[in-house]
Amino acid sequence: MSQIPPLSTGNQASDMDVLCASIDRVARKIRAIADAVQNLNQNRVQLENKIEDAQKRIQHILSRLPEQSDGRQLNLLGGAIPPTNPEEDNEPTTH
Repeated sequence: MSQIPPLSTGNQASDMDVLCASIDRVARKIRAIADAVQNLNQNRVQLENKIEDAQKRIQHILSRLPEQSDGRQLNLLGGAIPPTNPEEDNEPTTH
């Protein structure tokens, strides 16, 4: 942080110029901070909306899952897939 020049007691116009310059620097810093806070708030709102959308998508997917007692497989892009007979999937064996 830069050093603020001390106010001299001899020249009131010079003292006033130094004071005004200091006030201007502080005002610019306050504006920069206010802009940064506003940007952070906008980013937070955007992230909250993205999280909410993701939670809705997850809930939609979860609502399409079969109950635990249901042994069928589920195609998340379509509907339930009927179970296949495991005996039909095996190749015939010869002994």
